[in-house]
Amino acid sequence: MSLINSIKDFTVAERFMRYVQVDTESDPSSTSFPSTEKQKDLSRLLVQELLDMGVSDAHLDEHGYVYATIPSNTEKDVPVICFCSHVDTSPDCSGNGVKPLVHANYQGQDIILPDDNSVVIRFAEHPDLKNQIGHDVITASGTTLLGADDKAGVAEIMDAARLLMSNPEIKHGEIKILFTPDEEIGQGVNHVDLKKLGADFGYTMDGEKAGTIEDETFSADAVRIKIQGISVHPGFAKGKMQSALKVAAQIVSSLPKDRLSPETTAKKEGFVHPNGISGGVDMAELDFIVRDHNTSNLEAHELELRTIVDEVVKQFPGVTYTFTVQEQYRNMKEVLDQHPEIMDVGLEAIKRVGLTPERRSIRGGTDGSRLSFMGLPCPNVFAGGHAFHGKMEWVSRQDMEKAVLTILHIVNVWEERG
Repeated sequence: MSLINSIKDFTVAERFMRYVQVDTESDPSSTSFPSTEKQKDLSRLLVQELLDMGVSDAHLDEHGYVYATIPSNTEKDVPVICFCSHVDTSPDCSGNGVKPLVHANYQGQDIILPDDNSVVIRFAEHPDLKNQIGHDVITASGTTLLGADDKAGVAEIMDAARLLMSNPEIKHGEIKILFTPDEEIGQGVNHVDLKKLGADFGYTMDGEKAGTIEDETFSADAVRIKIQGISVHPGFAKGKMQSALKVAAQIVSSLPKDRLSPETTAKKEGFVHPNGISGGVDMAELDFIVRDHNTSNLEAHELELRTIVDEVVKQFPGVTYTFTVQEQYRNMKEVLDQHPEIMDVGLEAIKRVGLTPERRSIRGGTDGSRLSFMGLPCPNVFAGGHAFHGKMEWVSRQDMEKAVLTILHIVNVWEERG
């Protein structure tokens, strides 16, 4: 058994259960950065824990980023490797008052969450539960999400940092740690300072199933449609009023029913997804996210959406609209294919942990998507969480421990090849 795989003194589960109790929900409607100040509560805790480990330069900057460096302990010339996770949790489900529960020695039963018995994590509906027999499965209590996305990744990086600082016989080059806010609302790297970070390559710890590593994401745009209606007192509106809200509703109703939506697509199929509607008679807004693994398909999806809007608006004389497209992120595979050694090391590290490595595409994005195009090529490694953004989210202690070992092997393989 290798030195790394002989490690038994993990603290990752205890850290994780402590971190999830800190409310770090981000807010897409906020105009500040980070979008919520409470995200810094966890970041300050992480800085102090890193300092206590002896990571002497750990600090929180004014934008809510945590930066830290583990110095090299080898004479070899090794690339500087960064590990990154995000501290915020999704606004899709409350992260306030998370009560983590450990279901020890899981044996394949449905898990009924005690604070809301209608929330049941069913064995038949969560395929990876079959790989968790004998594991300690961690869930929330039924009224909140758990926060495995991505406090599992945060806890794994923190435990790996502790083990590297206390086991100098594990050889590695310089390692950078980056914890970001606001990833869940697509703003996680808006103010990151890559020059200050000083890394050559990176790995986000933000994936799902143990053994997986992702080198391909969606390419993503956001579309905002603003509809200008005609507002008239409803008592005198006949033949005059044109409700912007009704126009918006008809646009949503006119979207394809059997394709081009999240609920009708899989694998590498793209979609156009309405994720916000607001307004009234005079003015209404529609927000869409547009996704596809093939960047060139985004324009076709957006043209189809604009055509639908045109056809609907024609039915409401006097109504006008604006259609604004904003780039969010691009498929990181376009960058990672230029640096195959990054994935090679990741796959080798997973193999050394004793898992069967699985190269995946993700129907989503990570901070690594944008970091890759900013100059830090960055695939996404498993963190072990499942059923993200909802009350049925879960993770196993053993999978998180495997992720910690994967981090240690990644830096050790880079050192070996230096």
